[in-house]
Amino acid sequence: MNRTAQEFRDLYGRPPEGVWAAPGRVNLIGEHTDYNDGFALPFALPQRTEVAAARRTDRRLGLHSADVPSGVVTLDLTDLDPDRTPRGPAGWTAYPAGVVWALLEAGLPVGGVDLHVRSDVPAGAGLSSSAALEVATALALTELYGIPLRGPELAALARRAENAYVGVPCGVMDQTASACATEGHALRLDTRSLEQRHIPFDCAASGLRLLVLDTRVKHDLADGAYAERRTSCHRAADALGLPALRDLPYADLPEALSRLADPIGRRRVRHVVTENERVRRVEEELRAGRLRAVGPLLTEGHASLRDDYEVSCPELDLAVATANAAGAYGARMTGGGFGGSALALIDADAETEITRAVVGAFTAAGFTPPHVSRAVPSAGAGRIV
Repeated sequence: MNRTAQEFRDLYGRPPEGVWAAPGRVNLIGEHTDYNDGFALPFALPQRTEVAAARRTDRRLGLHSADVPSGVVTLDLTDLDPDRTPRGPAGWTAYPAGVVWALLEAGLPVGGVDLHVRSDVPAGAGLSSSAALEVATALALTELYGIPLRGPELAALARRAENAYVGVPCGVMDQTASACATEGHALRLDTRSLEQRHIPFDCAASGLRLLVLDTRVKHDLADGAYAERRTSCHRAADALGLPALRDLPYADLPEALSRLADPIGRRRVRHVVTENERVRRVEEELRAGRLRAVGPLLTEGHASLRDDYEVSCPELDLAVATANAAGAYGARMTGGGFGGSALALIDADAETEITRAVVGAFTAAGFTPPHVSRAVPSAGAGRIV
């Protein structure tokens, strides 16, 4: 029996009606563009969050995680309110509870349910552990209650939960990647129209690997820094008379920057517009099979996130600089920032050498050594039992 299903049986004294899983994600390029109606190029990871679930006969929600040392948290569906519901141990229960709330808010026929969660997506690593939990929960609930929602609709619902219930003003990229990605491909996403293109991305066929360098520096995107950047982008778009920064063409960037008096606003605009251009260029290189040419664009993107968007940290900067100095084709932070993970595009036979260099640099700097893994484009959410 699936381990998550067995744990559910042991916990609740009955078998689950199914187990659903959703992956974490890596964003190859296109950071902090989604809430600016821009473009991104994420893909799903092999690491997944599993949710075992079974319906209840009452209007209550049972929540338990194998990764959080506590008993079952029980909430009444009638009490789900983003302003007053208890968040549970370490706040993790806000994510599945928020999904139930979002379904109810949408008028969908959801009743009581017991959930048990197990995940190998590392929390706080910039790999969208929250989106994986939301999407897996949404998929479980909609299938249990016969609600026919497609991947993009599940993603929108999960984003609603995170925005309104958890309080993180994120865009829809993370949830869409978790719900809609396909194996062996990156997902080119237009976050305004939600148009998706699946772009072949096979590092192994080119003798390459994409490493994830988890700095183990944890971040909290609900602490105001994320919201401040979103607000500054929207304020700059208003000053330029644009619906969103996505509507500023790359060729018009110098003239637009000259019209902005706020130096912080200028930096934020420059990042978003150049990052959208980098998404276009990376897609072009992938389609042409020039994977090594993607490397410098990753490094360029990291410099923009570090200097213009100011969401990097010393550990991320060290990981990127060391990987590049040791022979990577390019590297950059991935995710919202303020900690988390970096990516490094490398020759497959250089993995040991580059890993040793990065770990050694962290040790010399007095940092906790990073966790290094491989990023392999994987399938999106689905039922596994």
